[in-house]
Amino acid sequence: MAVKTFKRGLKLPTRKHATEGKPVEQAPPPKQVVIPVNQHFGAPNKPIVNIGDHVIRGQIIADDVTPGPMTVPVHASISGIIKKIEPRLQSNNTTGICVIIEAEEGNTQEEFMTPLDPFTCSKEDALTRIRDAGLVGLGGAGFPTHVKLSPPPNKHINLIIADGAECEPYLTTDEAAITARPHLLVKGLEIVMKITGIKKAIIGMEDNKKELIPLIERELRINEIKADISVGLCKTLYPQGGEKMLITALTGREVPSGGLPMDAGCIVQNVGTLIAIAEAFITGKPVIDRDLTISGGACNTPKNIRIPIGALIKDLPVEFMDIDYSKLAKIIFGGPMMGNAVYSLEIPVQKNTSGVILMTREETIAEEEGPCIRCGRCVRNCPCRLSPVIMNNSLESQDLDYAVKAGLMDCMECGSCSYICPARIKLVQRFRVGKQRLRMRAK
Repeated sequence: MAVKTFKRGLKLPTRKHATEGKPVEQAPPPKQVVIPVNQHFGAPNKPIVNIGDHVIRGQIIADDVTPGPMTVPVHASISGIIKKIEPRLQSNNTTGICVIIEAEEGNTQEEFMTPLDPFTCSKEDALTRIRDAGLVGLGGAGFPTHVKLSPPPNKHINLIIADGAECEPYLTTDEAAITARPHLLVKGLEIVMKITGIKKAIIGMEDNKKELIPLIERELRINEIKADISVGLCKTLYPQGGEKMLITALTGREVPSGGLPMDAGCIVQNVGTLIAIAEAFITGKPVIDRDLTISGGACNTPKNIRIPIGALIKDLPVEFMDIDYSKLAKIIFGGPMMGNAVYSLEIPVQKNTSGVILMTREETIAEEEGPCIRCGRCVRNCPCRLSPVIMNNSLESQDLDYAVKAGLMDCMECGSCSYICPARIKLVQRFRVGKQRLRMRAK
């Protein structure tokens, strides 16, 4: 099988050895969860429960009062009593309204939706089911899945790409999910193809996971899948898992400046999202659990775990998750390249939390910034072919318009420029702030 790739990018140490090949372990049930009511990219939700209410695992606890196209509901991840509804710190380092549920001992009730046959129901009913399940992109973006599967009629899309590249160092949950549940991955892909009417799909993964190909091919063979589904192998290169990079590697197409994957004729879905789609139809289960990797030098028991949404890592018992706090220097929610550094483990797990990395000082990059030496490494290594140095200079001089001309809004915040910068300038953080300033100016 030919190994494909894109131009530029970084060859990073993968640091996946600690959890590579390990199955997903179910975490012990938490005594309390802190569930943010907004875990998606779009219009805000509001709590629809009150303090003192009894809720059942799977019950909707927050939604848009007048559901708009860019909202998805949030569900209770454990059965218990609503103790508080208040602002709490989240993994993006901002505070947001959260519903705090205290577990009721012995209450294992669940309230799932009725199973639905995706191949006989209407497209509208299928999209409604996906929305009602609270499905968003589980790769990290949090974009509502039902919106992604409803492209405008003027977009000519002919390919679905299942993103199993998982190019971030440390993270191995996608690999574990494909290993354990290839049948659900294929079923989720079939469902998406049925909803969109697209006849061709490719499961894209890096060549450090090529041992998974026989699992997928066996699943396609024993279930006599009629759809045109194949596996595309890509070079292990960061950020191969980015939508734009994966599209270019697998198809040779390029997403235009300011465009989306649909502008290149593709819809890209994370493999975890596809598995969750299959569960939403087969068992009626909404997104109430999250598979994630916990790793890093300060973690004595690195593993892939399944944990209820809203759980706090600090509440995991030491016999299940042994953390050496004396070595802990940095906590990252997500991957080390695109994730967010937080100062505490009292941060709830969300739908888009792909990992929690507990790093020692030896694993972190020097924090102190120096002056830009105009070496051009950020330009040579940017996978989007932008000019980070010019964008940064424009932002420093308060010239937002020129930063946009230099490609600010096309930046995918992959962190390649920050990683390669010899002066350790925090370029990605500055670009994120620059985008926020643009949004504020637009308002």
